[in-house]
Amino acid sequence: MNKGRLEAFSDGVLAIIITIMVLEIKVPHGQDFTALKPLFPVILSYILSFIYLGIYWNNHHHLLHSAGKINGNILWANLHLLFWLSLVPFTTGWMGENNFAPVPVALYGIMLLMCSIAYWILQHLIINHSGKESALAHAIGKDIKGKVSPFLYLTGIVLTFVNPWLSGLIYVLVAFMWLLPDRRIERIYETKG
Repeated sequence: MNKGRLEAFSDGVLAIIITIMVLEIKVPHGQDFTALKPLFPVILSYILSFIYLGIYWNNHHHLLHSAGKINGNILWANLHLLFWLSLVPFTTGWMGENNFAPVPVALYGIMLLMCSIAYWILQHLIINHSGKESALAHAIGKDIKGKVSPFLYLTGIVLTFVNPWLSGLIYVLVAFMWLLPDRRIERIYETKG
């Protein structure tokens, strides 16, 4: 199967997710900067989630670019990833509206954990379909960041009930780990080109 429709559909879903997220930020009543003060947690959670969505979109783009053809399993794995990403607006809004209370922060971490697992599944199905000796398989290699991230999310989830802000810092740390595009895939094609 050609991957064009999968890429277009995924891009569309991510655009809608970001749109929903920004529409959830309510315009304050008031005309000075003090009117924005109550929105600080909402805007902070929006920024973090926007960064995460950007990271997923960027890495998803690189991953699909490296895939030759796709199959039904890859289509379902992609939908699985999009399902978890579609929960970003809900968990972001709940966390921000409740000033980073423990349960919403824990749910946000669970959503991040599930997104990372879903991405891992998609990545490995594409590698299996492309072949263990494919350029993508060599580019991904040991995938240290991909293996460390779920453990950091789990740590953040557990620590939420001790200190939600500490959990938030862990989620920010993981985002910083992934903020730069994953150059492993680009490098393999640069050396071939």
